[in-house]
Amino acid sequence: MTTPPFQRARSAESKRRRAQDLIDAARVLATEQGVAGVTLTAIAQSAGVHHSAVRRYFDSHKEVLLHLAAEGWIRWSQAVCEALRGERAEADRLADVLATTLAADPLFCDLLANVPLHLEHAVDVDRVIDFKQRTRAPIAAMVEAIAAAAPSLDARAASDVVLAADALAATLWQVTHPAQGLASAQLRDPDLAAISVTDFLGTLRRLLAATCMGLAAPQSVTEGPE
Repeated sequence: MTTPPFQRARSAESKRRRAQDLIDAARVLATEQGVAGVTLTAIAQSAGVHHSAVRRYFDSHKEVLLHLAAEGWIRWSQAVCEALRGERAEADRLADVLATTLAADPLFCDLLANVPLHLEHAVDVDRVIDFKQRTRAPIAAMVEAIAAAAPSLDARAASDVVLAADALAATLWQVTHPAQGLASAQLRDPDLAAISVTDFLGTLRRLLAATCMGLAAPQSVTEGPE
């Protein structure tokens, strides 16, 4: 690939566009190659920016990926809220909405595990705080939509459903999308996979349905001896 000639961004608007170009380039790379394959040099080359100039906008490629993760939370929230608007959702339907909207966004699923494991630990705390602030409203909107669609779930239970969907999707995506070398080895020897999971959507839907049913079940009260 031929790198376009580098031109320094000088105005505030051109700097904003340059930063957006870097984000867009990272999004394409992460979608095509996976989050683990994204580097600052690759982002720079794809965006037509000299790699030394990228740090004018972002300290590292992980900061760019954290920005993409925030975008993913916004997309997922919007998709869930739209799907549940005006609905009465039982556990199976709620699980289906959460699972299918996640499966429709592979980049976000790939980012979910990377955020707490790598990105938040490697990025300046101010950028992490900005990420948390950007995702607060979308998460709150999703929790509200779930509680409204499933009256058996209060706000706390609806929040737990989102937390469970996040945690399950993060793990299941990585398990069902192993690195190429491991995937080839597992094809030769299926016993290498201690837990054999190949169906991301179906497994996520099933586990989320069980979670939703459990959280909606009346809490039993155990009385002690008088």
